[in-house]
Amino acid sequence: QVQLVESGGALVQPGGSLRLSCVVSGLTLDLYDIGWFRQAPGKEREGVSGATTEGTTYYLETVKGRFTISRDDGQNTMYLQMNDLRPEDTAVYFCAVGYGFHVLDAKAMEQMAADFGSWGQGTQVTVSS
Repeated sequence: QVQLVESGGALVQPGGSLRLSCVVSGLTLDLYDIGWFRQAPGKEREGVSGATTEGTTYYLETVKGRFTISRDDGQNTMYLQMNDLRPEDTAVYFCAVGYGFHVLDAKAMEQMAADFGSWGQGTQVTVSS
């Protein structure tokens, strides 16, 4: 059974940093593409960042230069380092895995989310002074 457990969310002031973690069980992470998504109240889920097994990465335009996706396949864990956080980054953040992506863009991230069926509880990130 595939299970993804997110952690690391918190209340942080604007300009602060957080590192989100996602521990994956039930599959071997190094065979899969990875992705981070978020959903703010009243808004649809959006793909924040993704990385293929080949090392291709994707970042939502509004997080480029501030967020960094990474993975530790030995620990079956993926991360999202978030710097210079803004109030508009406030959301519940979720992780997901995909398979067979060679190019990642907004549409591919939507496909990854649509294909993924083992969503966790997410982790709340609140950016506020």
